Amino acid sequence: MPKTIGLVVNRTKPKAVEVAKQLVDTIGRCGGQVFIEEEAAIAMGMESYALARANFLGSVDLIFVLGGDGTLLGAARHFSCSEIPMLGINIGHLGFLSEAEPKDLEDSVRRVLLGDFYLERRMMIECEVMRDGVSIHRNVGLNDVGIGKGSFARMIQVGIYIDEQFYDEYFGDGLIISTPTGSTAYSLSCGGPIVVPDLQVMLLTPICAHKLVVRPCVIGATQQIRVKVNARHNDFGLTVDGQVGFPLENGDEVIISKAACDTVLIRWQERAFFSILQEKLRGD
Repeated sequence: MPKTIGLVVNRTKPKAVEVAKQLVDTIGRCGGQVFIEEEAAIAMGMESYALARANFLGSVDLIFVLGGDGTLLGAARHFSCSEIPMLGINIGHLGFLSEAEPKDLEDSVRRVLLGDFYLERRMMIECEVMRDGVSIHRNVGLNDVGIGKGSFARMIQVGIYIDEQFYDEYFGDGLIISTPTGSTAYSLSCGGPIVVPDLQVMLLTPICAHKLVVRPCVIGATQQIRVKVNARHNDFGLTVDGQVGFPLENGDEVIISKAACDTVLIRWQERAFFSILQEKLRGD
């Protein structure tokens, strides 16, 4: 049974410090041990629980992520390939990736310490930027890789190759390549399909393509995507999970493929994907 919990806290969220202190107290009362990422622990006056993020691996059995979806996405990238199980506790807006709420802290802690959960593996993707045949940037993401123009810039030209076979080329605002997890994020708002998260696929969703026949496409996770970007301006770039940006230049190529590691999420047996989908995205 897990006994040692690492705590990642987004201190910019309202009530983050209050909920974090409640969580530390609850874990202690339930017989567990807790470490808090060092910077947050010091800022909250809880230095005795401080542990550098780099030392979480090998010191904690799992991680509680206190924040919103963005906080969990950041933690997934930071701990990529360590595959430490993570439980999202939502104190953000949507909390689509989170499994627990602050009002259920004690029940959530008890369930985790008793092993009353299952682990769900979520596919990640990696991207590599090639410039004049040289690799200049690499990253991994849980949701998506976006290639797009700046807010007020003119369109860019996107050429897409799948397993080195030409797929399509168009002018538009850009392209989103997402995992099944990311199918309910930026891709969804651009007309992409919702994909059950345990499938092994990647989604290609055009952003405002100036071509009638360009539509979203789903391909296998073992395939490789190569995107060549051209424009008559310099205001375009790449983003990973909507959080990490990298500027692109005319003629750059971005190679996207399935990452070698997964994100591992802690899930309750009674919460099914489609019920969460209705609860979080129905817009009531």
